[in-house]
Amino acid sequence: MSVAPSATQRRVLVALKRLGEATADELATALDISSSAVRQHLSALRSAGFISARQERGQLGRPADRYHATNLTEPLFVTADSSLSIELLQLIEEEDPELVSRVFERRRRRLVEGAKHKLAGKPIHERITLLTELLDAQGYLADSEKLSDTHYRINLHSCAIWAVATHYQQACTAEVDFIRDLIPDATVERATHKTAGAYTCAYEITLRGG
Repeated sequence: MSVAPSATQRRVLVALKRLGEATADELATALDISSSAVRQHLSALRSAGFISARQERGQLGRPADRYHATNLTEPLFVTADSSLSIELLQLIEEEDPELVSRVFERRRRRLVEGAKHKLAGKPIHERITLLTELLDAQGYLADSEKLSDTHYRINLHSCAIWAVATHYQQACTAEVDFIRDLIPDATVERATHKTAGAYTCAYEITLRGG
């Protein structure tokens, strides 16, 4: 069983997950700490299985190690109020397989109703920002980018319901539908998916008619 990371190691993991992939020097710059300190933390995290690395070739000199977080880090960023019980879902599925989908649908509607008033009447850029903050508070390590006046991207660098999402595709469907419901005047498509091996779940948001 992996040992829980220290507070500083957790900072390294957060930075690494937000960057997707980085060298020790890049992490040192992002965290404003020495490269030697970062390498010590990376060594411990790698031994614990929280990170992996590949060598970046094609450059002069010694190939640089580029690190990325492994799936073992996903449960570390799950918030208590966003966790779901796989055991309960499995029991529900045994009783009525169709009920599982209805449970996810009902949860999605509840989350949408709880967030609607915060976004109502605000321009698109404010809604994107507020939605990103909501997702970040749920444990998704979320950030967003404005790609143009009509095109945005929300990046989820961690999965707040990872254990459930790897067992039930309905969780991921509910996630994208949640975003679509809160931005009904835009087209929302998933661009990358963590369960498919990507470092992030990314959602492309394009205003209709833009």
